[in-house]
Amino acid sequence: MAEIFDDSRLDDESALAAADDLLRPLAEAGARVRREAGAAAEAIEEAVSSLAGDPRPRAVIAAGPDSRLLRAVLEPCCPVPFVAWPGPSLPGWAGTLDLVVVLAPEGDDAGAASAVAEAVRRGCRLVVAAAPGSLVARHAVGRDAILLPASAGDQLAMAVVMLELLDRLDLGPESDPEAVAVALDEVAITCSPYRDLAVNPAKILAIALGDATPLVWGGSVLAARAARRVAESLRRSSGRAALAGDAEHLLPVMAATRSRDLFADPFADEGDGEPRPVLVVLDDGAEDPIVREQRGRLQATAQRHDVRVETLTAGEGEDVARYAALLATGTYAAAYLAIGLGRS
Repeated sequence: MAEIFDDSRLDDESALAAADDLLRPLAEAGARVRREAGAAAEAIEEAVSSLAGDPRPRAVIAAGPDSRLLRAVLEPCCPVPFVAWPGPSLPGWAGTLDLVVVLAPEGDDAGAASAVAEAVRRGCRLVVAAAPGSLVARHAVGRDAILLPASAGDQLAMAVVMLELLDRLDLGPESDPEAVAVALDEVAITCSPYRDLAVNPAKILAIALGDATPLVWGGSVLAARAARRVAESLRRSSGRAALAGDAEHLLPVMAATRSRDLFADPFADEGDGEPRPVLVVLDDGAEDPIVREQRGRLQATAQRHDVRVETLTAGEGEDVARYAALLATGTYAAAYLAIGLGRS
């Protein structure tokens, strides 16, 4: 039997209390960024002192499975070639002239450990964000290896710490952990379980997706990354399909959607029974002409085929802060979707 979404659970104190283990980590996201940034401050200063006198690296290689977030931030602005290499190795050309950075906040990923060990063998300059004493950290031992300590297992928090270091080395954009923490705190207030569903954007989105198939789209590189992460959260929370993709991937899905029959009996058993798509637009304020054109095509197609459109907006602050706000709001919505479906 299909699970029925009950929006009354989203303002039910007992249901929300039962989901405290799901909601509390979301509320603490800003605090984790501050804690990790504070714990890594000394290591960052040592890294800056160690690396600042060296020649600028020939290339920056983000290795390991969490490299794609760094790529989304750094690729457009890094002053040297930047490569994301998510596999358990390094490019064949990587060597002593290159800087390898690895995000492994939990520190137990064998692929990341393999990439770190290879970087040490090749003599690359290496910066690793991992829990001290973890599998990855144990491989980051060498004259040119620097460890940024992690304790919370939070990928976003450690990405912010790594970006702060790269900013200090003039290899990345301006990065302010406090700005990201503030953005996450604001989302925690706006999407709080104690905020009524009539004015809570995450609850509103969860209701819209209660019996629908989410199609999540972000136009900029970072918004697209957030869209993929939000879709992952929605799939985990609901056990249902959720699709994130470029405009050309989502347009055919909406174009194939049949318009509603205004005279159909909504209680009839012979309806198509399939959930209708809902387009979820993650708007980080990017005004690139291509982004505007794709957003316009998606919204026009949605209107023609009677597809509901929900928009999450984060148009203020630096790039990573906007990314964090979109991701946090979407993740809150996934949590409320689970609560409404009784899956929390």
